Parts: sequence; structure tokens; C-alpha cells
Amino acid sequence: MDSDASVPGEGRPRQLVRFYLLDHETAPGKAIDIALLGLNLVFVAIFIVETYPISAGFRPLLWNLEVVIALVFGVEYVLRLYGARDRVAEFFNGYTMVDLMAILPTLSVVLLPVSFGALNIGFLRVLRVIRVLRFYRFTRDAEFFFGTVSDNTLRAMKLLLTILVLLFASTGLFYSAESGANPNVETFGDAFYYTVVTLSTVGFGDIVPVTQPGRWVTVGSILAAIIVIPRQASKILKEWTSREKVNVRCPDCGLEYHDPDASHCKACGHVIYQEADSRE
Repeated sequence: MDSDASVPGEGRPRQLVRFYLLDHETAPGKAIDIALLGLNLVFVAIFIVETYPISAGFRPLLWNLEVVIALVFGVEYVLRLYGARDRVAEFFNGYTMVDLMAILPTLSVVLLPVSFGALNIGFLRVLRVIRVLRFYRFTRDAEFFFGTVSDNTLRAMKLLLTILVLLFASTGLFYSAESGANPNVETFGDAFYYTVVTLSTVGFGDIVPVTQPGRWVTVGSILAAIIVIPRQASKILKEWTSREKVNVRCPDCGLEYHDPDASHCKACGHVIYQEADSRE
């Protein structure tokens, strides 16, 4: 948390805005966190529900709800830029750019005097699914769930969140590419089933991509799963195992973290702990 915004109710408006957008401890800060988390879930859920057969009267209600949430996120986006110390850095921040991309399709339909189809941004609507990346804002430090979880639990939740984000993003992209062209992909559930079966390497073959974009989405999803998930898991495993070791760097090969009772580097055999005793 920023030091110049450490006391609520004091300071300039920009400091107060920055404080409450970063705060996890005061009642208003917790309320903002919970509200944004809930709206993120609803924003993603609307996209999923719209892929299923629903009544004609229910669709306008979903659209109005989507517009309201997009406007709230738009206000949040502006406030983040307003309250940031370095607005240029905040604008190019990965989370902030994801926020903007997630609401642009909806706001474009509202603000521009053209139909959704004329904008040809149907594919971009799926970017709402990456709104789940906003959940990473709540896992940047041990204050996730307001400090009620341990560091190890937090790391495990980050891995789970990474897997869920990959699944939802891949599903959304595949559905956007295949719906209307593939008779076996009619709903988000169909696309999710295909994604899970494909990324788990089961491959039943009952659903296959029939469009070129769908094939490339499949290739990209598989490559992302191969690269991202093992990398995240290895970082967590390394952190957990390193807690049981001593952070000593071998002066010869540079290997870090050794067993507490080790006297030599397990990689090159160089004396690491008892070097002074060995010279005596």
C-alpha cells in the first residue's frame, strides 16, 4: 500500500482514491474489493449465459446488466488512472490494459451509433472472459482474503487461478471461432468440454475444430498449457522446498539453497558452510 495514502480521510482526492483502490483493511476498502470481485464474476457469467438458449425477454435484461457493469468498470478504470502516481505507467500496466480491453466491446456498442454486427467486434466480445485476470489483483500479496490465508495457500490458489484463466480464455476463444460453423459447438459448455478434453490430452474426438481460427486457438491453448502451467507449478514447488533449505550461494557454481546440514555443494562439491573450519 502506498505510504502517502496510509491514513484514510486525509490527503488530497488523488491520494484518497489511490488508497481505497489498494486498501484491503478498512471497511470501505474491503467493500470495494468484494464488490469488484462479484462484478467480475457476473461479467464473465453474462457472456456464458448468453451462449445458451434463453427467452427473448431475458436477453435485454442481460444486456442492460452488462452495460451497467461495464460502466462501473469504466469508472474504476478512470479512477485508477486519476489516482496513480505515474499515470503513463499505470496506463501501460498489464492489469489496466486488460481492464480496458474487457469493457471496450460493450462500451463501443453503447457509444457508437452503429450495430454490434457492423462493428465486426464479435470476436472481441470474448475478451470479457479475460476479466478473470482481474482476480490476480487479489493474489499479489498475502492480503488476499484480507490476510486470512497463508502464503503457501496463496501460491496454490495462484496456480489454480492460472489453470482456470487458461481454461476460460481458451474456451471463450474457441467458442467465438467455432459457434455458427461447428454444429457440435452450440454453447459455452460444449466449448469448455472440448477445451478440457483437449488440454488433458484425452482427445475423445467427438468435437473437432472445423474453422482455421478454431484450429489455431487449439494450438495456442495447448502451447500455453505446456508452458504456463508447469512454469507456475515449478515456481510454487521451488518456493515450498526452498523454505526447508538455507539460502546460501555456492561461490563456485552459483547454486542456491542447500540443506541445513550440508557442508559441500551438492552440484559441484565445493565447500560452502565449513570453509573456515577446513582451512584450520
